[in-house]
Amino acid sequence: ESSGGSTGGGGETKESKVKAIVEDITARLPDNPLDMMEIGNRVEQRTPYVLVLLQECERMNLLLSTIKVSLKELMMGLLGQLTISEAMDEVINALFLDRVPGTWAKFAYPSLKPLGLWFADLLERIRFLQDWAADLNMPKSVWLAGLFNPMSFLTAVMQTTARRQEWPLDRMCLQTEVLKKEAEEIGVGPRDGAYVHGLFLQGARWD
Repeated sequence: ESSGGSTGGGGETKESKVKAIVEDITARLPDNPLDMMEIGNRVEQRTPYVLVLLQECERMNLLLSTIKVSLKELMMGLLGQLTISEAMDEVINALFLDRVPGTWAKFAYPSLKPLGLWFADLLERIRFLQDWAADLNMPKSVWLAGLFNPMSFLTAVMQTTARRQEWPLDRMCLQTEVLKKEAEEIGVGPRDGAYVHGLFLQGARWD
């Protein structure tokens, strides 16, 4: 479908709907929520957990930068200030169909959510990283599924435990114990390891 098509209902054009979506997302995107220079200046020791946080913040900033540049160019195209390229037309079609544009997904985390839910989830992920970066202390419970690279955090758990206990890292493995608590009920973090939440069970049910 070309970018000049109509929605076919209510007389709203494709451009007007996409323009409204662009304006809404742009207005709700936080401005520089993860200032790497400010965060880096507060880092006293680059522990495995702090390194995970810094890497996650860098990847989030790259994603946010990609989205903002894409939306700015797209708005200029919709206003006639730029020629709409093939790449911009793909973004228009994705926004119109409530899908995450491929250029955004390339820098994002795996997700099958439609654009509306994906963007709400993105804002939650930003807030999680902001809270973590506020004092640089690992959260009482880490939203594992909210990370770009969950495996890097699990590796950091093993590295930290290995250093504390003076165990060989290459002989360590992870053991999981399910608690009868919600993440909000966790008062303090564990002495060893980490509390995590946000996992999904597929093709089975919890007994």
